[in-house]
Amino acid sequence: MAADPAGARKSRKAATRRGVAAGGAGEKITKIPDREALVTFIKAQPGGIGKREIAKAFNLKGADRIELKRMLRALEEDGVIEKGGKRFSEQNRDPRRLPPVTLLEAGPPDADGDQTATPANWDRDNGPPPRIVMAAPRRHDPALGPGDRFLGRLKALEGDADYAYQASILKKLGRGGRRVLGLFREAGTGPKGEGGRIEPVDKRQSDDFIVPAGETGGARDGELVEAEIRPGKRFGLAHAKVIERLGDASEPKAISLIAIHEQGLPVEFSEAALADAAAAAPLTEEQIAEREDLRHLDLVTIDPADARDHDDAVYAAADPADDNLDGWLVWVAIADVAAYVRPGSDLDAAAAERGNSAYFPDRVVPMLPESLSADLCSLHEGVDRPCLALRMRLTARGEKLDHSFHRGVMRSRASLTYEQAQAAWEGRPDAAAAPLLEGVIAPLYNAFHAAQIAREKRGPLDLDLPERRVELDETGQVSAIRFRDRFDAHRLIEEFMILANVCAAETLEKARIPLLYRVHEPPDPLRIEALREVLDSIDIPLAKGQAVTPKRLNQALEAAAGSDHLELVNMSVLRSQMQAVYSPENLGHFGLSLRAYAHFTSPIRRYADLIVHRALIRALKLAPTSDGLTEEQGAALPEIAQHISTTERRAMTAERDTVDRYLAAWLADQEGAQFEGRIAGVQRFGLFVKLAGSGADGFVPIASIGAEYFHFDQDAAQLVGDRSGLTLQLGMPVTVRLVEATPVTGGLILQLLDPLSTKAQGGERKASARATPGGSRGKAGRPARGAPRGKLAKAKAARKSKRSR
Repeated sequence: MAADPAGARKSRKAATRRGVAAGGAGEKITKIPDREALVTFIKAQPGGIGKREIAKAFNLKGADRIELKRMLRALEEDGVIEKGGKRFSEQNRDPRRLPPVTLLEAGPPDADGDQTATPANWDRDNGPPPRIVMAAPRRHDPALGPGDRFLGRLKALEGDADYAYQASILKKLGRGGRRVLGLFREAGTGPKGEGGRIEPVDKRQSDDFIVPAGETGGARDGELVEAEIRPGKRFGLAHAKVIERLGDASEPKAISLIAIHEQGLPVEFSEAALADAAAAAPLTEEQIAEREDLRHLDLVTIDPADARDHDDAVYAAADPADDNLDGWLVWVAIADVAAYVRPGSDLDAAAAERGNSAYFPDRVVPMLPESLSADLCSLHEGVDRPCLALRMRLTARGEKLDHSFHRGVMRSRASLTYEQAQAAWEGRPDAAAAPLLEGVIAPLYNAFHAAQIAREKRGPLDLDLPERRVELDETGQVSAIRFRDRFDAHRLIEEFMILANVCAAETLEKARIPLLYRVHEPPDPLRIEALREVLDSIDIPLAKGQAVTPKRLNQALEAAAGSDHLELVNMSVLRSQMQAVYSPENLGHFGLSLRAYAHFTSPIRRYADLIVHRALIRALKLAPTSDGLTEEQGAALPEIAQHISTTERRAMTAERDTVDRYLAAWLADQEGAQFEGRIAGVQRFGLFVKLAGSGADGFVPIASIGAEYFHFDQDAAQLVGDRSGLTLQLGMPVTVRLVEATPVTGGLILQLLDPLSTKAQGGERKASARATPGGSRGKAGRPARGAPRGKLAKAKAARKSKRSR
């Protein structure tokens, strides 16, 4: 009988499928293992195992070895196993680190128009997911909409303050379970009118979502809801199902609630964390006896009038030491949060998850329960509080001679506001400040003036960035929008806090104890090139070939002082800066012009400061030492730094978006009114304008600017009309009309009234055409064929090339 090779192969494969699926390296297994069996086998091999040994263990030959190679490659790409040399082993990775190939969900574009993504199956117990930006689409990449799921290949972005990974598309898979926050609108009455729509509160999402009948969750018209996006038709609006009703969107409290839900800020504390907080109590006499008694010092707190907690207190006096003629003793006492929040506790886990407090005009989302943040840990006037205090000696010129840390108990002499302290120093003390003027307030200001001398010598970056304050009435409605006044009282506290943070970093470095630095890296050279282009256009030099320092940037700011260009220069210098983050590695602080810097002064509202407190307790053996930094936390500092840098950005975004929504609510009844403002952002699709007086940011669509094509130069931050030569650039003063204000999104749509005026053009030229709303023009952002490209366009291309590598 003739042999049947094909039949023999079929018989062997059938026998293989009936074989044993597991075993040690020495066992003979006659089966191509499935994925689970293969992973189990590799995990059982100490030190890893090679592909040849795996094939031998499973008795795989010929085509089966090719299939094994494919399976190993897929497991490696999915991050399940890793390859070291020629040996495969179990992937031993940080749960926050994503595998090279990951299931992702497309998100909305960021502020720069770049599409974002998030891990589709992220475990929220590991904290907020890493931030992912999409690579520039390739020719055959499928289009992605928010909520689309896809397999993405990830590239880690080392040193990028905004994103941890860049993703490119491997395969589009369909829609995922993304959620949307928005206003529910009923479709009407009757059988055909059941269901409704959701208007997203995110102003970057322009399309509504359809809510089919039966999936409204009982939502009423105008309610704020959270919904899960559902797979829908290929074309048309996406569908969504209401999963939570959040209340009437017209209620004032809804404004901050939107941002809290949108950013996923943790609001509720676990019962275990609340139990830890409830068990906390004021210091007993025995505990006070363990600490240094600092109640004889006339420490005072100086905070904003609307401060919800008091982290820090200060005291200054002339230094009596013979080696410091005309010098100063300065004490900075900080709330001893480590005494109540101990490593490994449920309360500590809750604080770490939050990373920081978030402050809104109508509420605070605290890092710690209110019983601690607003009471036991807050340095209230006239009550004993545990503290971690710093004693510094400054010379008459503000140079630090030495310092020491003390774990003690203090009693605040007074809780002053910035306005109270400043008025007292200027000779207008009120009843509370008058008794403190001679012995407390005057020495603080004199010591501060000495510290200013050293500060000016150091030369930190001196940007003028006014802070907006939203004032609410009794009903929660906006009563006023103001810029916060800046007094020497603010600068006094800031300078003493900076000095305290420097002392903390120096002490821990000397003790060789792990710590979290607050780092601010020097600007990227490409950003400096863009800044130089802007400064060149207004005849302010920024020399090439020299290291860019805060002092050189300050010189540019000083050159613009008193001119119409000051705001342009401030904005441009700010745009050139990197974002400050936390890191266990010392990268210096460019903006403050400091070699080493660590946050120490706000442990009630920042987890980084609590870590530094614990590190100081451990380094200096400050009793009770059981509150010090543990070995486990010290080893986890890289992960903690990344997490709290993310939570900080999350809180800042929520706070900023809430202020934008309050501003839009305040301006909603002024549609049609004219405002003066300045261009605060330039994009290919239009202009962002900051309104004078309120500081509100509105958007001017490029289609409404004029009947001509505008070329966009990202690096020079300008739009240039191809016929008129009209240049619209960052910092330019403009007059606008408010077209639309939408409180629920915080969006303001503006119309540019007269961008061609002599004032707007700096008196250099007048264009022949007037800007007309709705004028036709070329497609936004796409240069005409043969359009000239400046030298900065090449820099832009170089930057995109660098990111794509």
